[in-house]
Amino acid sequence: MAQPEIMPVQTPLQERKIIHIDMDAFYASVEQRDDPVLRGKPVAVGGSRERGVVAAASYEARAYGVRSAMASSVARRRCADLIFVKPRFEVYRAVSRQIQAIFADYTDLIEPLSLDEAYLDVTANHRGIGSATEIAKEIRARIKAETGLTASAGVSYNKFIAKLASDHNKPDGLCVVRPAQGPDFIAKIPIGRFHGVGPVTAKRMEKLGIHDGADLRRCSREFLSQQFGKSGDYYYLAARAMDHRAVRPDRTRKSIGSENTFFRDLTAHDDLVAALAESAGIVARHADRTSHAGRTVSIKLRYSDFRTITRAKTLPYAIADERRILEVALSLLAPLEPVEQGVRLLGVTLSGLGGDEAAVTVEQLALALE
Repeated sequence: MAQPEIMPVQTPLQERKIIHIDMDAFYASVEQRDDPVLRGKPVAVGGSRERGVVAAASYEARAYGVRSAMASSVARRRCADLIFVKPRFEVYRAVSRQIQAIFADYTDLIEPLSLDEAYLDVTANHRGIGSATEIAKEIRARIKAETGLTASAGVSYNKFIAKLASDHNKPDGLCVVRPAQGPDFIAKIPIGRFHGVGPVTAKRMEKLGIHDGADLRRCSREFLSQQFGKSGDYYYLAARAMDHRAVRPDRTRKSIGSENTFFRDLTAHDDLVAALAESAGIVARHADRTSHAGRTVSIKLRYSDFRTITRAKTLPYAIADERRILEVALSLLAPLEPVEQGVRLLGVTLSGLGGDEAAVTVEQLALALE
């Protein structure tokens, strides 16, 4: 498990004012906003009644236990009336840009985590508003007025607590955790909700008798380091409501990826090549738009029984064009053919990203020496 980076404190810990904004069931809410027929009904974005994976679920669908990343077949068994809707990512991105513009009216210190959530440092803000709570209220009201969507917000003195707080009163909620309240707030949080604690780590902690923040706080730094390595120090600080990470507006993207889940399992070589070519093209176009290039190409392949494998290759130079990305992807696929059973998902990712100008120079030098 990757340990969240601990950054130097830019302002005294107790004086920082951090807001975490998280849109409520974002993709599904956009679909319900744009299609009145879907309002008040259980909606799954992505997949289909037969195949695929749920990308997002409305709150009406969540009441039946439908969740994102769930196989469509499982979701349908849980909710017979579930309505599947194809995702419209261009629309989601456009709405996200609207929301980001609202954030920018208050601060330049914005750290997007995805299309639907972001951290804001409003310690010093453009409006000169002394209360972070008032800023959060204004932002939520403007999002509702300008997009027709609801957002939940967490307000606190560090990123860790602000993110937990934004989930505390969902949907359409606001939770404020002041410095004096931080330790007690963390003590009651189930360990599985801690940012950076995945399902596997949560089960391991529970076997050690760690079920919530209070249990984690009773553990020594040495014990946590022995059990969880480098992440132990992060858990030690988090249990004490401490997080020194700064909001980073220049947070760089680490990878660009595209994958497809198929309505029928693929077995033929030409079909697999066509699927990889489509994903490679999407990745290359995004790399071009964002002026990125990367040294590592990876493919992800999921068989019909949901067994998933990945393969990756790191080059001595960065690439960004579709032809080169596809060449590497096909070289990774070759040892896996002929496929032993049908393939239900296939994707390509470009990582180890950097600027494109430097990347082109490095690639040209490398080719000249070959």
